[in-house]
Amino acid sequence: MDCRANSPHMKTEIKICGLSTEAAIDAAIENGADYVGLVHFEKSPRHVSLERAAALRTYAAQRIKTVLLLVNADPKATGKAISMVKPDVVQFHGSETPDWLKLVADNSGLEIWKALGVKDKPTLAKSARYVGAADRLLFDAPAKALPGGTGTSFDWSLLAGHDHQINWGLAGGLDPDNVTDALTATQAPLVDVSSGVESAPGVKQVDRIAAFCQAVREFDEAG
Repeated sequence: MDCRANSPHMKTEIKICGLSTEAAIDAAIENGADYVGLVHFEKSPRHVSLERAAALRTYAAQRIKTVLLLVNADPKATGKAISMVKPDVVQFHGSETPDWLKLVADNSGLEIWKALGVKDKPTLAKSARYVGAADRLLFDAPAKALPGGTGTSFDWSLLAGHDHQINWGLAGGLDPDNVTDALTATQAPLVDVSSGVESAPGVKQVDRIAAFCQAVREFDEAG
């Protein structure tokens, strides 16, 4: 069933990920995004130190929710990151298990998201193991050299007819030009963009953030 058919004013949530400057946070807020993502993963071109992430989180506080992205961080590193940055949401982007997510949720009291690379229908079926462990799943392109932020998308038709048991969002290769098609194909309740609003890896463009958010809002208004 198209849940939007009966609710034309349903608002698609927007996450702008991989931010590293106050100007990018301002652009996300001014254009109506719901979340900003901070990447703490040294191999990523969007990596920010915990000190920088904490400063950006403080800058964004009370204005927009902050998501801290971690990749296969050990317990000590995870605890330190959460205590220093104090995010609203922790997003795991590696091979973290449901048990690990539950442990972090129980100890932090925070909302937990898990990114999953979608290769085929069986991948989607396996996502059910995160029921009760993750508050939201982000369906992304399969991980290659880097988990996420690679600008590649997956076959959105895989999501057609999938029985979502967990709140979810769509990531992977989204940009201002294709997000309308992505939403039409998937009816995703949240869209997550990173490289699609950049001029170079890790360099966010204010006008592309604005264009992305505008495209999503126009989709919502078209209902």
